[in-house]
Amino acid sequence: MAKPAPSIAETPAWKALQEHVVDIEQTHLRDLLSDQQRCEALIKEDLGLYLDLSRQRVNQTTLKLLMDLAEASQLRSKVEAMFRGERINETEDRAVLHVATRARRDQVITEGGKNVVPEVWEVLDKIKGFADKVRGGGWVGVTGKPLTNVVAVGIGGSFLGPLFVHTALSTEPRAMASSRGRELRFLANVDPIDVATALQGLDPETTLVVIISKTFTTAETMLNARTCRAWLTAQLGPESVAKHMVAVSTNLKLVEEFGIDPVNAFGFWDWVGGRFSVCSAVGVLPLTLQYGWDVMARFLAGANAMDDHFRNAPLESNLPVLMGLVSVWNISFMGLPARALLPYCQALSKLAPHIQQVSMESNGKGVDIKGKPLPFEAGEIDFGEPGTNGQHSFYQLIHQGRVIPCDFIGIVRSQQSVYLKGETVSNHDELMCNFFAQATSLELRSASVPDHLVPHKVFTGNRPSLSLLLPELNAYTVGQLLALYEHQVAVQGFVWNINSFDQWGVELGKVLASKLRTKIAEARTNSRFMAGSDGLNYSTTRMVNKYLAGKRQLVYDTPKDVFPVDLLNPEKPAADEKAAI
Repeated sequence: MAKPAPSIAETPAWKALQEHVVDIEQTHLRDLLSDQQRCEALIKEDLGLYLDLSRQRVNQTTLKLLMDLAEASQLRSKVEAMFRGERINETEDRAVLHVATRARRDQVITEGGKNVVPEVWEVLDKIKGFADKVRGGGWVGVTGKPLTNVVAVGIGGSFLGPLFVHTALSTEPRAMASSRGRELRFLANVDPIDVATALQGLDPETTLVVIISKTFTTAETMLNARTCRAWLTAQLGPESVAKHMVAVSTNLKLVEEFGIDPVNAFGFWDWVGGRFSVCSAVGVLPLTLQYGWDVMARFLAGANAMDDHFRNAPLESNLPVLMGLVSVWNISFMGLPARALLPYCQALSKLAPHIQQVSMESNGKGVDIKGKPLPFEAGEIDFGEPGTNGQHSFYQLIHQGRVIPCDFIGIVRSQQSVYLKGETVSNHDELMCNFFAQATSLELRSASVPDHLVPHKVFTGNRPSLSLLLPELNAYTVGQLLALYEHQVAVQGFVWNINSFDQWGVELGKVLASKLRTKIAEARTNSRFMAGSDGLNYSTTRMVNKYLAGKRQLVYDTPKDVFPVDLLNPEKPAADEKAAI
């Protein structure tokens, strides 16, 4: 019987880094920054991006040891296996090929011995043709009006990534010009408040709904899809579905049963994980409807350029590899489990929510790829806000509380430059002064203050951060940024030897929600409360009964000009809410 492969934690490379921690803990970041040669070695420029890792608590020995760890974990071969279409998602027996969704038309990326790039471009060409029709007035609603509003219905990876890109482009001049007169909204949460927010003020005659669900069975998405269908048909008739609803799905049978012609479905593949699906039809369809193909082609090209860099650049100058290795150092060796994502650009306000999912759903694992418990901490707690908003929120903790590594992201040229006469600097300069100052302040040892205030105003410094500068924020660089963080997460998982591409941890909650859905429906139908015989524990049973009891006491007086659930069925009162228990 073959001996199991040793854990990465059992390798000499891992143990050498553990021993090296003592040396780093005896060195202050301020002293590390005084070494110009070290700083030069930790500043990397490629693809127009400027990455400064000099404020990390690492020296050149650390870098060498991290490179040894990359070799011990077979990082390069794992990256190659991903690009070759090998089934590295072992628990689901799938390839991991989100890189194929932004491949150049002449690239060859195979899965199961077949080049999948032609299939990808077949879908992209279909998206371009459809979007051109809708934007050009060749595809109109049932009353003949142009469809100028799009509601994208999806959750998780079908929502967070596309919303990040949309927010990043919505104030970029070229993208703004191409989206003039159009509106894109997202509906993710099954909470009816989100439905009201997404549909409020929209005219059904000018609205196109895009249902995004790989299997067309995701409970929240499909309930929201049925709600949107009811909203359309209540005002435009059942024939409106054919003109006002399209799908992004692999399940054409259920798409057709829903009432959407499969011809109007845009496919993707099981080798694209939801949180990595922005560059597939999941993101590209709604975003192309909003911004046009030319803008989105630049976005895909930016992501593809980062893919090439990730695959081909030497490890010691590879941007996502370096970011990934440094984060492994912080998490597993320095004992720093969190990271703050701090973009000094309001257009990147949805970066942190997206990377939260990409990172924590991917690497929130307690076992390695073979199911063996990890003997070290893995995974990262990600959060963030744009600067300078975050400075007035949680930076106090970062400066004088817990040590939290920070990613500062800055933009050289603003999307919307403002310079007021008489001001010392432009608005963007003021923003970037804060960007430079905050990174610098984390390295300082203390402030010069009166003795009685020393305990309150001392800054210990020695807090790691990195700085990333983009030349500007446009479709191309947004694509680069997206792929950079996707690949950083992959590097972490490859080093830890975990499966970054499954997410079994989110499945149990779905199963329990389905069980509760059935039990609550039965309780209402039979006008009863829950009982111990329903198979739930005492705490859950009691709380559900509290909820049901509260429902019977509610009295609704819903204004008719707001999107309310009861107006979807005008002849039926809101019985679900008012039913006596």
